[in-house]
Amino acid sequence: MSSDKQRVYLFDTTLRDGAQTSGVDFTLSDKVTIAGLIDRLGIDYVEGGYPGANPTDTAFFAEKRTSRAKFTAFGMTKRPGVSVSNDPGLATLLAAEADAICFVAKSWDYHVTFALGTTLEENLDGIRLSVEAAVARGREVMVDCEHFFDGFKANPDYALACARTARAAGARWVVLCDTNGGTLPHEIEAIVARVTAVVPGDFLGIHAHNDTEQAVANSLAAVRAGVRQIQGTLNGIGERCGNANLVSIIPTLKLKPEFADRFEIGVSEDALRDLTQLSHAFDELLNRAPNRHAPYVGTSAFATKAGIHASALVKDPKTYEHIAPESVGNRRRVLVSDQAGKSNLLAELARFGIEVRKDDPRLDTLLAEVKRREAEGFSYEAADASLELLARRTLGEVPEFFKVKRFRVTVERRYNARGELMTVSEATVKLAVGDDVLLSAAEGNGPVNALDAALRKDLGQYQPFIADLELVDFKVRILNGGTGATTRVLIESKDGQDNRWFTVGVSENIIDASFQALMDSVVYKLLKAGAPVLGITTAAAAE
Repeated sequence: MSSDKQRVYLFDTTLRDGAQTSGVDFTLSDKVTIAGLIDRLGIDYVEGGYPGANPTDTAFFAEKRTSRAKFTAFGMTKRPGVSVSNDPGLATLLAAEADAICFVAKSWDYHVTFALGTTLEENLDGIRLSVEAAVARGREVMVDCEHFFDGFKANPDYALACARTARAAGARWVVLCDTNGGTLPHEIEAIVARVTAVVPGDFLGIHAHNDTEQAVANSLAAVRAGVRQIQGTLNGIGERCGNANLVSIIPTLKLKPEFADRFEIGVSEDALRDLTQLSHAFDELLNRAPNRHAPYVGTSAFATKAGIHASALVKDPKTYEHIAPESVGNRRRVLVSDQAGKSNLLAELARFGIEVRKDDPRLDTLLAEVKRREAEGFSYEAADASLELLARRTLGEVPEFFKVKRFRVTVERRYNARGELMTVSEATVKLAVGDDVLLSAAEGNGPVNALDAALRKDLGQYQPFIADLELVDFKVRILNGGTGATTRVLIESKDGQDNRWFTVGVSENIIDASFQALMDSVVYKLLKAGAPVLGITTAAAAE
């Protein structure tokens, strides 16, 4: 560490506090995988959960799960009215295979008397005795002072007494928690400054919740005021509105001069360049689509739509970018839409590897076609694969790998042999590949699923090139009302190398719109895989 910079430590609670997110339920395998992701990132502490609280967490703490980060167990301080040796929860916590223990302790006098039903003095004794017991077992100890900021506002002397007691008993970190998430940055900064007179900032942490959309701002305000540990989660998951988002905090600490010039963290530049991939991989584990508008790592974080912005961006990216997107593993996106100009189009063509002169008249043709299609309902800013295919077709560069002669989709609702009412979707696709005419049929969970299965069931000599093609997301949007409404379908696809692309289709018929997007996905995959052009024979085309 540079002698003129102070160390800020990062504490990840994704597997504990993040597990309280509505709809999130980590398996043991999930927890092992996620702990590995966090460990490789360079986080200092990984909180694995609450040993003894459930079978998954207990099994997770049967062995150490990190190689670099300090593996941390979470649990309550000693219960009122029992001794340290007679508290089964504390015994389980002390027995866990962990480098550190994070105790949660009440620091709001109202919660002590109302929720715990004990005296203020007994609560302080519980903090002291629990910390001393963990220190005696050789654990690094931290105390999460629950509801600290609300408690400080109600009774500052008692909140400070909790922090002082934890530190005096040997706690390495005293963590100030904004448990209800209602404290504002200026309040955080002022209160932390008061606490540093009792516990030095080198021993203080911040644990912020996002109920006012300011968990990141509150965490940074606390660092400015003196704390040197930040607790948070990947992608900001957590109870209610979530926790402080470490994926936003890390690049801010690394790249913004106000922090980068004064502080250091354990995340390297190489690890920072993997941040976007890590964030998206985590969302994949949660089986949810990444937030396109997430700071730093979202697909729209460095996207420019207006033509005048794109023109300036091409001249100097700093005109509309606060950092270089590559520094966090993201990339610049110059969107082509009905607001686009030639600068947008040229920038996207360059990204696709398409060389074209600025004065090429085909550019005007392509731009007019994009705007015409956008008026019909196409949206290419979210479907770059379809945009690339449109551009290459306009420039005469997309071969006809195969020709779809016809397709049919049926949906039948009937009773099966057991008398159960069921709905069955079936699709058939007839297409020409080289000299061959192929007819495939498949059933699916719905008409689009059946059509996709039939289309990709047999592409003849092209089948090996699409063997690892997988459709991972399907979105439908109705663009206008009524029974004849226009429908836009957006499909996300990926392959075995985790390359991902988006395609779009628009029609008054949802099946036709879906088929357009499906076709673009398959053709794009064949193009990128370098599939040979077999050519469609006259006989096959006519059959």
